[in-house]
Amino acid sequence: MRYLFLSTIFSVVFAYEKDMTIMVQAGKVDCFYHRVLPNEIIDIEYQVIDSTHGDLDVSFQLTDPVGRVLVADYKKPENSHRHTAALNGDYRFCFDNSFSTFSQKTVFFDLLIEGEETEEKDYDDDKEMELGTAAETYMMRVRDISESVSKVKDHISAARRLQELHSAHEARDRNLAEEMCDRVLTWSIGHVLLMLLVGFTQVIFVKSLFEDRRSFRKLVPGFSS
Repeated sequence: MRYLFLSTIFSVVFAYEKDMTIMVQAGKVDCFYHRVLPNEIIDIEYQVIDSTHGDLDVSFQLTDPVGRVLVADYKKPENSHRHTAALNGDYRFCFDNSFSTFSQKTVFFDLLIEGEETEEKDYDDDKEMELGTAAETYMMRVRDISESVSKVKDHISAARRLQELHSAHEARDRNLAEEMCDRVLTWSIGHVLLMLLVGFTQVIFVKSLFEDRRSFRKLVPGFSS
């Protein structure tokens, strides 16, 4: 019975989840592969959190094992997709930065593979009927606990993904703020240097108006003011 209880719970809560932060070089395409079974649900969400130059955007493609393109995004800062697999095999996830000449992109993505919920049981109905009311009560409690564990798992997974997305948003906003700060600092230094140059030029020009030019006329014959 204990083995039955544990196997029932773990069969309900099993899922694959992976989140990564990658660097996609300018003019390059980075692809990842994951094996997916039929009727499993592919849930992927990505976001461009940093860029060395230009906009925060990247192209994305999801391809099935036979090479058919299931999802295609062109130059988007973020997006999410949910697809139910129809074939068994390696599905390809590609982040395309080939349209950029100099800009390197930092991309965060979260991949979740969920199995289709089934109504299959890990116990024999005939044996349960033979055992009587005690076994029925026990199995009802197992079902209730399994449903509760499944709900808790779903809520924790959703909260975790939400926190990761908030962290990605925070990283993107921080990078934008730092880039804006660098631009403001660069322009401020440029304007200060320009103001100093203009002030120095004005001082020289005003000073030249009050200089005695007689010594200059002696050095240069024929010069007249």
